[in-house]
Amino acid sequence: MTNKTPLRIAITPGEPAGIGVDLAVALAQQGWDQQLVMLVDPTLLKTRADQLGMPLVIRIFEAHTPPSASKAGEAWVYPIPLTVPCVTGQLNSQNASYVLKTLQIAVDGLTEHNFDALVTGPVHKGVINDAGIPFTGHTEWLAEKAGDIPVVMMLACPSLRVALATTHLPLKQVSDAITQTTLKATLSILHHSLQTDFGIRQPRILVSGLNPHAGEGGHLGTEEIETIAPVCVWAQQQGWQVSLPLPADTLFTPPYLAKADAVLSMYHDQGLTVLKHVGFGHAVNITLGLPFIRTSVDHGTALDLAGTGKAEVGSFIYAIETAITMAAQRKKQRQ
Repeated sequence: MTNKTPLRIAITPGEPAGIGVDLAVALAQQGWDQQLVMLVDPTLLKTRADQLGMPLVIRIFEAHTPPSASKAGEAWVYPIPLTVPCVTGQLNSQNASYVLKTLQIAVDGLTEHNFDALVTGPVHKGVINDAGIPFTGHTEWLAEKAGDIPVVMMLACPSLRVALATTHLPLKQVSDAITQTTLKATLSILHHSLQTDFGIRQPRILVSGLNPHAGEGGHLGTEEIETIAPVCVWAQQQGWQVSLPLPADTLFTPPYLAKADAVLSMYHDQGLTVLKHVGFGHAVNITLGLPFIRTSVDHGTALDLAGTGKAEVGSFIYAIETAITMAAQRKKQRQ
């Protein structure tokens, strides 16, 4: 997408020992009409580029300068030093604070309108927790930094969008986490974002049940009757095109999906198993409800692939393209 003034997209490669750094190098091998700014240790980026045998020229980013398109073989870098040197493929909990610092600086830049969107690479939740820092994921961390506001995780690929009523919870906690209040908030955020970020005037949303067969009329669970269906009826009363709760194994079939702009699933694996089967490698993770745009890759750190040149960059490219589309849509609405 071409704009008269390039958009400025912040990129956090994530875990320094993982493939996020490889993918940042790969992204810099192609030209972009927008300015991609990588919040990373420049020595780490250049060292990994040399390891991969890819040419790379580092350009130091300065916020006060006008945005300029990213040229092939060059990387605009907001320099953030590692806590300790990184060994490719080997986690080090001492660098957990570095990972979170890149995210914090990105959020500060978004708040100050220095960036138009944020695209995040994969982090390793375990090593951040090993450093004594409570962390369940980008989605929850960003929501807290934005003022502990309700947000919605949505993954998308060219043929499917799936939002989640709950995110990173043990399965035994899911039912208690789904209330009419939280579900109304989730549906409201999803509906609004489909309109404002994706330009869909009348979004069509399919809602899954929690239990097998959507509870089988209460014989296999009552959450559909007591919680989910009343919220769906409330949404319909707002004039929204929202289904009543449907069996998850039924709604993810072509006849249903052909009539939907998004699916709202009740828990992580219920929806994302299907999404990743359909679009893995070409899917994007989007956090809805934030005061800024954030997208991410749909995969993990893949430590065993770091530095090998075998990491696939497709999901990162799609995450950037989606962020650009969303940012352009919001910019259009402001004009």
